[in-house]
Amino acid sequence: MRKDIIRKLSRFENLTKEELQEALTDIVGGKSTEGQIGAFIMGMAMKGASVEEITAAAEKFREWATRVPYPHPEELVDTCGTGGDRVDTFNVSTMTAFVVAAAGGKVAKHGNRAVSSKCGSADFIEALGAYIELPPEAVSKLIDEVGIGFLFAPIYHPAMKSVAKVRREVGVKSLFNLVGPLSNPAGAKRQLVGVYSADLVEPLAHVLKNLGVIKGYVVHGMEGLDEVSVTDETLVAEISPEGVNVYKVKPEDFGLKRRPLEEIAGGDCATNVRIFEEILEGRNEAAEDFLVINSAFALAAAGLVENPQRGVELARETIRSGRVRETVKRFVELSNRWKNQ
Repeated sequence: MRKDIIRKLSRFENLTKEELQEALTDIVGGKSTEGQIGAFIMGMAMKGASVEEITAAAEKFREWATRVPYPHPEELVDTCGTGGDRVDTFNVSTMTAFVVAAAGGKVAKHGNRAVSSKCGSADFIEALGAYIELPPEAVSKLIDEVGIGFLFAPIYHPAMKSVAKVRREVGVKSLFNLVGPLSNPAGAKRQLVGVYSADLVEPLAHVLKNLGVIKGYVVHGMEGLDEVSVTDETLVAEISPEGVNVYKVKPEDFGLKRRPLEEIAGGDCATNVRIFEEILEGRNEAAEDFLVINSAFALAAAGLVENPQRGVELARETIRSGRVRETVKRFVELSNRWKNQ
């Protein structure tokens, strides 16, 4: 990596698209030392990545990704967020993906194992009994037949391996925490992205707009959640063909009452699977409300309802009808059938 790029970061100067992509190409291509990679990560973290830098990085990681050959990416929605909020709620974004699929949407759920939580999306889906290390053609077929496919990040983003060790050792949130949710290997054009900081909401919405997202929401619960909150207000940036619109919502806007954080707390994967079962059986009202409000936004992103307020009724009806349970069952069965082929 060129030293002048690191020096530029040390002066808190933004990199050009060409400089940023050159640095990433050197890192992924094995042309950078661990010291240079660490300096790049820390420099970007301290400076803060610009919309242009995040867009440029996402474009490169999309280019390097193993693609899922789904013919209609404009139909696909992803609910992958940044993680890292350290609040430890249950896996609501992954459950949301199943609600959208059960309601008739097409979901390309991108995700990974836990980093800062006790149970990541990949861990949770495994705990449901599914096989997650599926090749692209299997993911595409699952989307067609069940409405949802899971894209296990290490399989689809081999380029990320080049920074994994240094990222763990440095231990700071950086550009690489952001590009994962922005680099869906199926090219999903509809997204619900929860972020760990309010400062990221509007910038990431503009990045998604730059990347061609048709409809989407970037959200941050003001108590610190990287989800839509039933505890506090949520800062929202809505992406549509008209542009980016930023506003706040509160649970009462959706006919929901506020819930204390402890009522939506998660735990290890066994605990989170149990919570999902309780929701599907109608035995956990607070957790159901948390799933409903997040699903409402995802249903709007998917184009199944006009807006999130309209999505509340569809989300609750889909959960209580038994269709979510049936979708999970079929997903688990078909994923394991691919494993055994």
